[in-house]
Amino acid sequence: MDQPPDETREAPASPEPARASPRSDDTMELVLEFDDAGSPRPVPVGGGAHAHVDAAPVDDLGAGDDEAPSAEPVAVEAPSRRSRRERGAHRSADGPVEVDVVVIGAGQAGLSSAHHLRTSGYTAVGERGWERAERTFVVLDDSPAPGGAWQHRWPGLTMADAHGVHELPGMPFRVVDPAEPAARAVPHYFAQYEDAFDLHVQRPVKVARVSDVDGWLVVESHSVERPDEGVVWRARGLVNASGTWSKPFWPVYPGQAAFRGRQLHTHDYRTPQELADGHVIVVGGGTSAVQLLLALAEVTTTTWVTRRPPQWRDEEFRPEVGRAAVALVEERTRAGLPPQSIVSVTGLPLTPAYRAGIEAGVLAARPMFSRLTATGAEWDEVPVANGWAEGPASVEAATVLWCTGFRAALDHLAPLRLRGTGGGIVMDGTSVVADPRIQLVGYGPSASTIGANRAGREAARNLQALTTP
Repeated sequence: MDQPPDETREAPASPEPARASPRSDDTMELVLEFDDAGSPRPVPVGGGAHAHVDAAPVDDLGAGDDEAPSAEPVAVEAPSRRSRRERGAHRSADGPVEVDVVVIGAGQAGLSSAHHLRTSGYTAVGERGWERAERTFVVLDDSPAPGGAWQHRWPGLTMADAHGVHELPGMPFRVVDPAEPAARAVPHYFAQYEDAFDLHVQRPVKVARVSDVDGWLVVESHSVERPDEGVVWRARGLVNASGTWSKPFWPVYPGQAAFRGRQLHTHDYRTPQELADGHVIVVGGGTSAVQLLLALAEVTTTTWVTRRPPQWRDEEFRPEVGRAAVALVEERTRAGLPPQSIVSVTGLPLTPAYRAGIEAGVLAARPMFSRLTATGAEWDEVPVANGWAEGPASVEAATVLWCTGFRAALDHLAPLRLRGTGGGIVMDGTSVVADPRIQLVGYGPSASTIGANRAGREAARNLQALTTP
C-alpha cells in the first residue's frame, strides 16, 4: 500500500473518539489517530490519500456447507404488505417481530447493505418511531463489538499490511499511521460508521436458523451471551452477510492425528512469539500465509507448502485486473459452482517486502507433504521443477500452521435448501436464483471489500423492488 503523506497536524489530547465530520458532498470523513495508550483521538480533517486499495486479500475459500441440493429455481412471491396501522408495534407478546428486511452480519458487506437500505427509505429497528415506519430493517451481528472479522485479526497485522480495507459508502476512511494495528483501526471506523448512519446494529445476536413459513422468511435468533433469550423475526427479504471468519477450513491429510506438535489455523493465530519454540510448517498459498511466514521468520525457521506453486504477479494491480478476476469468480457462482478465492485468479503481488522474503529464502514454496508424522512431515517425492523449491524428504516441526482459508458461513440457511447440484448456490448477481428474497453479499465475487460495497448496493435495490408494494 502506498504510504500516506506526512501532513498530519498535532491533534489535541482528548479522551473523545474521532468524530465523523460532514462534508459538502453529503458524505462524512473520518480520520483516525491513537494516543500512546491506544485510545482514539480526533485529528483535523485535511488532505492525504485514503488508506485503501480495491482488492481484498482472500485466502483459498472453499464451498459453503452441507445443505441438501435444492429443487429447480422457483418464482417466490413475497407476502403482501400490511399498513402501518395494521402492523401496529410489529410484535405481539408471544409472536415474531415483523420487518421488511433482516441483515445478518455487520462486516463490510452487511454495513454497506444497511447503509443503502437506510438511504432508500428503510427505518432501522431501534430508531425512534420504527414501529410505525412504512419500511423497516434490522441488522443482527454475532460479534461482541463493531468491526466484523477485523476485530479478530492478529495484532501484528498493520494497516500497511491490510491491503484490503476499502472505505464504506458515504464515509471515507483514512488512518494517519500505517503501523496502526488493523484490529484496532478498522473496528473503530466501523463503530463510527454505525453511529453516523443510525444503523442500530443489534449484538451480540446469533442467527440459528432461517426457514420459509407461509411465504415469510422466519429468522430465529438468540443472544450470544444468554442463549435462552431469543427473538424470532418475520421478514419479506434477507441480506446474508455472515462472511467466512466463523468457519475456518481445515483440510484432511494422512497422519494429522499422529502429529504430536501444535496445529493451528489462521483463525486462532495471534503472535509469532507464541510459535517461537520450534520449526513451523506453514500450509497455504494466500496472502495470509505469506504475511505470517515473514512474521515468523523473525523468531524461528519455517517451511512453506502449497498445493500449487505460488503465482507471483510482477506488475501493478490495476483496476481492470481486479474486475477480470471478479468476473471469473462470478462466472462460477452463476453456474452454481463453489466460489474460488479472488487471489487464486489474480496471483500474489510482488511487493518490496515479498521480494525481500523471496531473496531471503523465506518465501520458497515446497509441494504439499505426503503425510504428517509424529514429529513433522514427509514427502514421497521431492519435485523441484515448475516453481517448487528444493528440500529434504522429511522435516521436523513443532507447529503446523494451516493458512487454508475459510468457507462461507451459511449453515443457518440450510432449511431453505439453496444449494444446487453443482455444489454451490446458483447466483444472479447478489440474488439467489432459487429464492430471490435471499441476497448473498460477501459471497463469491463480492468477497473483496470493494466487491462487498457494490453488492450491498445491488442487494438493497433488489429488495427494494421486492418489498415495495
